Amino acid sequence: MIELGHGTHVGLRRTRNEDTYHADATLGLFLVADGMGGHQHGEVAAALVRDTMVERIGAGANLVEAVNEAGERLLAHTRPRFDLLPMGTTIASLRIIGDNYEVAWVGDSRIYLWQHCLHRVSHDHSLVQALVEAGQLDPAQAAQHPQRNLLTQALGITATEQLRIGMARGVLEPGMTFLLCSDGLTECVDDAAIARTVARNDLAAQECADQLLLSALDGGGDDNVTVVLVRCS
Repeated sequence: MIELGHGTHVGLRRTRNEDTYHADATLGLFLVADGMGGHQHGEVAAALVRDTMVERIGAGANLVEAVNEAGERLLAHTRPRFDLLPMGTTIASLRIIGDNYEVAWVGDSRIYLWQHCLHRVSHDHSLVQALVEAGQLDPAQAAQHPQRNLLTQALGITATEQLRIGMARGVLEPGMTFLLCSDGLTECVDDAAIARTVARNDLAAQECADQLLLSALDGGGDDNVTVVLVRCS
């Protein structure tokens, strides 16, 4: 059984929401996309990737195939239009098939798994994460780095042959909860606070999602914020 919570908010400092999401227990597909480009381009990029993912998963593709196809379609959409600003998007996606799950991501939208404690399944495709992995920056410094939002991978911007899709697979177990979110949440709410909310069994999944959105706004609401919470029992 799957219990869902989901929502998005423009935040307190933006006039347009370039995030989008999809949460469909019947299809078993859940995703968050954080568009970039401005002038509505981020919205278009995120929506195109979302719709391609839904179409390809519905046609039987696996998650990585769907992400690849979405990236190729977005590149094809922008390539003939030299007047367009760069259009890109992150993707954080989860597919549940029977008793198994797979996740795939590009960019810095994150995938967390709660199972007794909070695990960050995804790793950010960002400059500061690369510096952390190289031992040149510690995580505390990374959280405050002025270039922490500079991505090294994004759909629509990274060429297909250079795209490195993060992925993981596993077996579903009762009590697992997945959280997919844009960086509007993780920029304003730290992992410890996220864990405290996701761990609350006295709250319905939608109440948890609503609380996370409120926490991001209380933390400054500097960006669009989107969350999808998938609780398995």
